[in-house]
Amino acid sequence: MYKHLFGPVPSRRLGMSLGIDLIPKKVCSLNCVYCEVGKTTKLTLDRMEYVKYNQVIDELQQFMSNKPKIDYITFSGSGEPTLNSRIGDVLNFVKTNYPDIKTAVLTNGTLFSNPKLRIELLQADVILPSLDAASQAVFEKIDRPNSNLKIETYIQGLIDLRKEYKGKIWLEIFLLKDYNDSKEELDLLKKAILRINPDSIQLNTLDRPGTIDGLVPLSKSELQEIVDDWNLPNVEIIAAAQERTTIESYSGDIETAILETIARRPCTLDDLHDFLGVHVNEINKYLGPLEAKNKIKTIQLERGVFYELKQK
Repeated sequence: MYKHLFGPVPSRRLGMSLGIDLIPKKVCSLNCVYCEVGKTTKLTLDRMEYVKYNQVIDELQQFMSNKPKIDYITFSGSGEPTLNSRIGDVLNFVKTNYPDIKTAVLTNGTLFSNPKLRIELLQADVILPSLDAASQAVFEKIDRPNSNLKIETYIQGLIDLRKEYKGKIWLEIFLLKDYNDSKEELDLLKKAILRINPDSIQLNTLDRPGTIDGLVPLSKSELQEIVDDWNLPNVEIIAAAQERTTIESYSGDIETAILETIARRPCTLDDLHDFLGVHVNEINKYLGPLEAKNKIKTIQLERGVFYELKQK
């Protein structure tokens, strides 16, 4: 069992993706209401070597010695990966030693106002930042940032990244009913997108419980209305959970293990991680499709969100 690697996990956008997790759960610059990994326990902007470089490289060399079939090595995981001060060193090791494998960075995008970080990530093939708001009030409502984060600095960081970075930028926007779907906020988001000039814009919404109750996703038709209203090139709606099962790397073995574990007793995401030895991000890929197929359901208890079998 690897501590800092997970997968390969099925991804429609990245195919067979090996994850590198450089941050302990749950260290982040945001505490988003919709986060599937859970509530942020350390809300910070401090970059440091949260996970030691040598530990990551040792695991990576061991994994890659088996010559696995993967499309991407992806920096993501339990928190915000760019908070690790040595992400650039790990990326450089990957590009030097495994040049035929593409690299991706999944990030909330909040730290790109830092010129040093932008330089560190110039070698990545794809950067996938998020942007859920374009006004400070909505930013604070949906993303609940560290108090020192300001939305204009956040957006300017993404603009500066676009000017310096020659790879692909796939901007993800997560939309929730009554949070960031007002006409005013959507118009501001469009203006920010035009300033950032990403290669693609990907709209997403909730398909699993977040960190607070009462969150309402947008329907596919509502998302399509936004796409039509923006009338921008390269805007897409991210695939629904049930479509993940069509990905070649989707594993029936992991799905079965999750179902067999839940059959014994309801489990939280952390419980499943402990029982199965599978990274939380990998488990997350399977819970959505299982819910979509009406095989499991969620219940909110004092300790958090639990998954249990759905009675037929």
